[in-house]
Amino acid sequence: MASAHGKQHDYHIIDPSPWPVLTSLGAFVLMFGLVSLFRWVHGAEFMLFGANFSTPWIFVVGLVVTLYAMGAWWADTIKEGHEGHHTRVVSLHLRYGMIMFIASEVMFFVAWFWAFFDASLFSAEAIQASRVEFTGGQWPPKGLEVLDPWHLPLYNTVILLLSGTTVTWAHHALLHNDRKGMIQGLVLTVLLGVLFSFVQAYEYMHAPFAFSESIYGATFFMATGFHGFHVLVGTIFLLVCLIRAAAGDFSPKAHFGFEAAAWYWHFVDVVWLFLFFSIYIWGGWGAPLAHG
Repeated sequence: MASAHGKQHDYHIIDPSPWPVLTSLGAFVLMFGLVSLFRWVHGAEFMLFGANFSTPWIFVVGLVVTLYAMGAWWADTIKEGHEGHHTRVVSLHLRYGMIMFIASEVMFFVAWFWAFFDASLFSAEAIQASRVEFTGGQWPPKGLEVLDPWHLPLYNTVILLLSGTTVTWAHHALLHNDRKGMIQGLVLTVLLGVLFSFVQAYEYMHAPFAFSESIYGATFFMATGFHGFHVLVGTIFLLVCLIRAAAGDFSPKAHFGFEAAAWYWHFVDVVWLFLFFSIYIWGGWGAPLAHG
């Protein structure tokens, strides 16, 4: 009788969970709050149903709810893995899910590259559409200084390439059951990710052009800014893996969480290489360089 009630398949039927609904609700409030935040920053009203929603607090509430639901959801997933529910089939599907997520992220960045190349290769049409006066019908816009690609952008390129090496070292150490090496590799990767973010923030603060000045600035900051956001997310992802590794999680045969983080980090590396060569080098070719 006991065997009749035992598990007869490799799939895991999860228990009813509040996290999908709570995550959706938090994401909706977050996006609504983002609009209200922008209106509040610009000192404008955001009227809806006779009330002014121009406040930063809606965004804060949405962000807190979303982060809490995501953390709790992932904690349940980790717990399921510890309980042995991540069978061969379940692990395979988790990998498929991560691959599809990264594929969606690729298409997300394709949109920003498309916008940049469309504006640069057909600058006259882009300038006319943007109604900007001082561009002069050329790319980069006439009179605009660009960032020197062989200064901070090259520095950040080296940082990310090194971080790709250290996360691979950590993965290799894990496969050989070297927990100390894995932790050391993760620590270095997280530190390099933080350093990249600080360098990019410094670069933004000293950029010789603004987001709203031209189509060049808009496409530049959208593409590089979203990449910077992904670096921040990847750094947090790896930091969580570091905490789990220090707590004794992961083994050579069961480490999908770390593997997913490594895949994501390598994706971030590859996107940056495309950004560096296409936007920093090719996109600013022939324009005067900003110094200082």
